[in-house]
Amino acid sequence: MVDDETLRALATALPEVAEASNGQQVAFEVAGKGLAWSYLARPAPKAKRVLVPGVIAIRCLMETKQMLIEAAPERFFDDAHYRGYPAVLVRLAEIDADELAGLLRTAWTLVAPKALVKRHS
Repeated sequence: MVDDETLRALATALPEVAEASNGQQVAFEVAGKGLAWSYLARPAPKAKRVLVPGVIAIRCLMETKQMLIEAAPERFFDDAHYRGYPAVLVRLAEIDADELAGLLRTAWTLVAPKALVKRHS
């Protein structure tokens, strides 16, 4: 299980990652590109999105997303808004810190500038 403080520590430990927060929502980005952010669900069609505590979206490759959801649906899932989008939804209560750190690191390599990734590889 990962709490908000652990998530924050893991994400901000990555090179040049900044946290953006507005109230209860949080996002982590590098060079202005998001690698992880709060999950906002739509409870009904055309309804306003609402924050789902304990769930975070993390950027990933589409192939990885499908594999994670199939392998561990208790930890990873998708919804209509994220279908076809390269990010997986993660239940923080179901994941351990090491696995989350790996997902965040991979997300970082996908969005960080190539020169920054090369310096920290």
